[in-house]
Amino acid sequence: MGGTGTLKAVLFDRDGTLVVDVPYNGDPQLVRPMDGAVAALQKVREAGLATGVVSNQSGVARGLLTLDQVASVNRRVDQLLGPFDVWEVCPHGPADGCQCRKPAPGMILSACETLGIAPEETAFVGDIGADVEAATAAGSRAVLVPTPVTRQEEIDATEVVARDLSHAVELILGGTTGLEKDTAGQEAPA
Repeated sequence: MGGTGTLKAVLFDRDGTLVVDVPYNGDPQLVRPMDGAVAALQKVREAGLATGVVSNQSGVARGLLTLDQVASVNRRVDQLLGPFDVWEVCPHGPADGCQCRKPAPGMILSACETLGIAPEETAFVGDIGADVEAATAAGSRAVLVPTPVTRQEEIDATEVVARDLSHAVELILGGTTGLEKDTAGQEAPA
């Protein structure tokens, strides 16, 4: 598989990153792509990189969703934004102690195994600190795309922060995921 440098795949969080976050969504008709998601994914695919989705779905453990509903929503995401090369979903709750639920690295490691690549050959884009922590724990590159639910301390603790999904993909494809934030909060070459 081709790619940019050693990068072979870009994995994305689902809710709040690829699609508008609808808490515990079990209805495919409520799926709405984030602004710029279609174009950003097209750029990743045109660069010859695999794409995947890595998503915590604790609504299953909480009894608010079924796995079938999650799969139905994921199919709709795939129709609108796919096809994705790999999907990883954690149905566990925060207290379950699993190794898949972000910020644990399990789903990213599993996605890499499915794709036949090393975690270092992967970038992960998400909207909260747990996404960044999971990528870091897996050994992948992390890019945070803040939304209104992203806490300021999560932004402050993240090395690479993008304005939006398109900017995140530009940073990844430009090989500039080793950026540091300058004092204005924007990225500057390291």
